[in-house]
Amino acid sequence: MAKERVTVVEIAHAAGVSKSTVSLVLQGSPLVNETTRAKVSAVIRDLGYVYNRGAANLRQSNSKSKIIGIVVNDLTNSFFAELAVGVDMVVQSAGYVQFLSNSGENIDRQREVIASMREHGISGLIVSPARGTEAADLKPLVASGIPVVVVVRNVPGAKVSSLMSDNHAGVMAAVEHLVGIGHRRIAFLGGFADTAVFGERLEGYRDAMRKAGLEAADDLVIGSAPSRAGGVDAVTRALAIVDRPTAAVCFNDAVAFGVCDGLRAKRLEPGRDFAVVGFDDVIEAKTAVPALTTISVDPQGMGQRAAQLLLKQISAGKVDAEAIVASVRLVVRQSCGAGRLNDGKRIAS
Repeated sequence: MAKERVTVVEIAHAAGVSKSTVSLVLQGSPLVNETTRAKVSAVIRDLGYVYNRGAANLRQSNSKSKIIGIVVNDLTNSFFAELAVGVDMVVQSAGYVQFLSNSGENIDRQREVIASMREHGISGLIVSPARGTEAADLKPLVASGIPVVVVVRNVPGAKVSSLMSDNHAGVMAAVEHLVGIGHRRIAFLGGFADTAVFGERLEGYRDAMRKAGLEAADDLVIGSAPSRAGGVDAVTRALAIVDRPTAAVCFNDAVAFGVCDGLRAKRLEPGRDFAVVGFDDVIEAKTAVPALTTISVDPQGMGQRAAQLLLKQISAGKVDAEAIVASVRLVVRQSCGAGRLNDGKRIAS
């Protein structure tokens, strides 16, 4: 009788791991490394824990929770806060609650929080994957019939729905605008080079430069963390080039804000001495000084759309994977030096 009262929490404590990791071991998940698996398995044997797999499966199949999981890779970026607000607006009106977590670009952290969400019986998951996420990381969810919608970053080979922005068309429009107002040395600043989003935006930059008959020199492409600090670093390096650029398309708005900071540190004024274009159109873009010219993807709208797609799959009781590429639009403000506002033009996906 005593053995039956051993809990997963006690096993986790004795093994020095999280409850989620113990659950992954019990489920036979491939996401746990062999050293950790062996250590947890030894504790399970020592404590005499008996895993009732039939009861666990029954709990999972019968659990119709009203919880939606959402995992983002960088909650310090206001884009993802706005995305989460959009999700919440939809799921709350449908009678669900949101279980939000930040992976901080840590793949192990992401695995643990997803495992924990499964333990709480989530009805579906929206995830902006951490760097390095593979299809195998989402396979246990797919196998258990839990609907998944991947946003912002795709996961090749994963049999889940995806909602992406038209990254290529967005950056092309930004470069074309800068060329149209007279710039010839245009840099592409920020972003991690090992992500698909970076690749798509960089390709848009290079295609637009080529179309304009301009050289997209390697020294004009400067990667960095997709953050404000990363923007400062990227523009500092860009300004050190002998034939330095006069304008930049930034990986995202966070980088663009950092670029503006870095310019001011060099006594250069964004929009007057150097043109800056972002990507996202977060809430602060409109109120920044100068107001940020950017490619708008409507973060809240993206969250709403992702939630609607997920709820449709939950309601249908089956997962029919859909791949959606959302249109974006160029919003011209002051940071590019155009000196006027407009309502933006839509770019068809």
